Amino acid sequence: MKIPNRLAANGEELIVYRFRGRPVGLASAFDLRLAQELMNIRCRSVWSRFMELFLPDLREVPAILVPPGARLLIRDISSDLQLQWRIHGETQTAVFTMLADEMNTFLDAVGFGNGTVVPLSGLAEGQRVRVLSVSAQEDQQPVPEFGFSIRFR
Repeated sequence: MKIPNRLAANGEELIVYRFRGRPVGLASAFDLRLAQELMNIRCRSVWSRFMELFLPDLREVPAILVPPGARLLIRDISSDLQLQWRIHGETQTAVFTMLADEMNTFLDAVGFGNGTVVPLSGLAEGQRVRVLSVSAQEDQQPVPEFGFSIRFR
C-alpha cells in the first residue's frame, strides 16, 4: 500500500502525523484540514457518496517529502523532550537528515544545533513543523555538522 507524496515547499506548515498502517511522517496542515472537511461532508451527503464512484479517494493525505539538508522550525516541544534532547525552548531550528538504519534503508531524522539527532518517530504526533528552506544552499546560516559527535535519543 503506497502513500501518495509530494515535495515540501518553503514556508509550509507541517504536522507530525501517523499515516494509516505506516510509521510517523510529515503531512501538510492544509491537507489534514482538507481531509477532515471532506470526511465531514461525506458523512452528511448522499451526493458525495455518488461522487466517490468517480473521484479518487480525496481523504488520502499525502506524505510530505523533505530533502536532506532542509532547515526546519520545530514547534510545541514538550518540556520532557527538551530535557531528553538537551535543548531549551518550545521552538527550535533543526536540519532534516537521513540516517542509515540498515544496508540500503534510511531513517528520517532531525538534527539540532547542539548535535542531538532525533529520528522523526521521536517527535510527538501533532507536533508542528515549519519548512524554513528546502535547500541548504538557500540558507545563509551555516548548517551544523553531524559527524561522530551525534547522540541518538
